[in-house]
Amino acid sequence: MDSDLLCMDTFKVIVESAPLVSIDLVVKDSERRILVGKRVNRPAMGYWFVPGGRIRKGETLVRAFSRITASELGVALNIKDAHYLGLYEHFYDDSVFSEQDPRVSTHYIVNGFEVMLPEGHCSLPFDQHNQYKWLMEEEFCNSDDVHLHSRWYLYKEKGFL
Repeated sequence: MDSDLLCMDTFKVIVESAPLVSIDLVVKDSERRILVGKRVNRPAMGYWFVPGGRIRKGETLVRAFSRITASELGVALNIKDAHYLGLYEHFYDDSVFSEQDPRVSTHYIVNGFEVMLPEGHCSLPFDQHNQYKWLMEEEFCNSDDVHLHSRWYLYKEKGFL
């Protein structure tokens, strides 16, 4: 086990007790399409969702951004090249622990960023998403299959700057 990762028992206590702080990425390509992946884990399982990940204790925002883009997109990007969209709150009735304990909900405090994916890049992981697709902004905003929390990144009134 990676020494930076929590054991599941410790992680469950945290999810039950506190919000998780994370980064979500509105990834666009040269045609201004938005990347979404179909979630295989709770919360938001079965929905199309933007890539992202949790910030670890002791990890700077700059380091977390680089690590998350490397792990979620296959290329480490610099936070200086991203556009900050704002701070968002995501509340879910379920969690990664729902099968064991359906009472555990999830609360995220999310830093949203927009990034451009470098041309010719295609190395996406399949641990959180089992499919990927690119959507035009209109389709992204109007699809009920794209989770509402992902669509919020394009609705300026939903975040806190």
